[in-house]
Amino acid sequence: MRNLIFLLCFIPFVMQGQDSLSPVVKEKKEVKKPSEFQKRLKREFKFSTFYAAYNGANSISDVTTYSVTNGLTTTRTSTPFDYSAVFGIRKIQRFGYEPNIQNRFKNGTENSFSDAATIGSKSKGFEYLFEWDFRRQQGKTFLSQDHFLRYIGDWYVVKVEYLQDQLADINYFEASQRYRYKFNRKFSVNAGLVQRISEPYGFDPLADWVLQTGDIHFTNLAIEEMGYGVDFSDVDNYQYLDPNGNVVANSTEVWEAVVIPQILSDYVDRERALLPNKLEYSFVMGFDYYKYTKDFWLHSWANVMPYHIKSNDQYSYNKYNGGNWVDYSGGLIFGYRFTKSLGIFTEGKYHKYWNRSWYDFSMGINFIIL
Repeated sequence: MRNLIFLLCFIPFVMQGQDSLSPVVKEKKEVKKPSEFQKRLKREFKFSTFYAAYNGANSISDVTTYSVTNGLTTTRTSTPFDYSAVFGIRKIQRFGYEPNIQNRFKNGTENSFSDAATIGSKSKGFEYLFEWDFRRQQGKTFLSQDHFLRYIGDWYVVKVEYLQDQLADINYFEASQRYRYKFNRKFSVNAGLVQRISEPYGFDPLADWVLQTGDIHFTNLAIEEMGYGVDFSDVDNYQYLDPNGNVVANSTEVWEAVVIPQILSDYVDRERALLPNKLEYSFVMGFDYYKYTKDFWLHSWANVMPYHIKSNDQYSYNKYNGGNWVDYSGGLIFGYRFTKSLGIFTEGKYHKYWNRSWYDFSMGINFIIL
């Protein structure tokens, strides 16, 4: 009996000793390798820059106006401060003349003229830009957007872009497919097709209200289309009423000089907004030239759309223009260092679509005292 008790007490120590001597086998976790799509996606976003910035400044100073209608009175008009809020993500390989932004923050006020070039600095692959710019200038707010995705191949370029510039009153979507021929590393030409979706530029809502004399029957337009009215109860003092019945003018002079211009503007905006967007097919050709050295650089590009396929759309620009037309765009960036201290530069870009133009430029001289 004593031997049995001793054996039962000894068994746990034996079992624990066996456990401690047995090797510990760790279960290997299977590491899931990223897919080819994930690898490519990571590669395309590598070196891209996301930025968000808010910039502000005072606007024009307060304006004081004087009136002597009922004695001397003064009115002070204040304009809220100007600001811009910019959000974006970009991956566009910089050209040699552009500053290296890897070691400094991007605040959204930089003007990269080269973004408008047909061919980027990258020899092959995807480049993209997605940017929103909310801006207030002198009390008026504007929204500008520029989004594009571009693929550069050895012998072709494909690009899709959406542009909205409320300052220039332009808004369109564009897709292009171009064949590219490279004469050398500096100069290339391209040709292909362009598809654009936009509002029917050229449409004039006031055309139906123009009389044979060339004048506009603006009072009838205000009454029939915009809901305004005229009170003739006092033949010596007509009253002009807005759609809510409020008096907006007590004389024909004020009605024509102040109220009518705003009515015409509101009518045109309303009629333009009611029309559907139109699709346009065009032929495009262009060139790109780029040369860079430490003391001299020249980058230029141009695009011309000389022919547009005529459609049966009643709002086609062919109809308003009386036939075919030419759209074009281009840019130039030039810099030259005469010495280590003295240099000049000029850069800018210009667009003209549907006889609407928008552009920006910069030029100047730099002298560094050594």
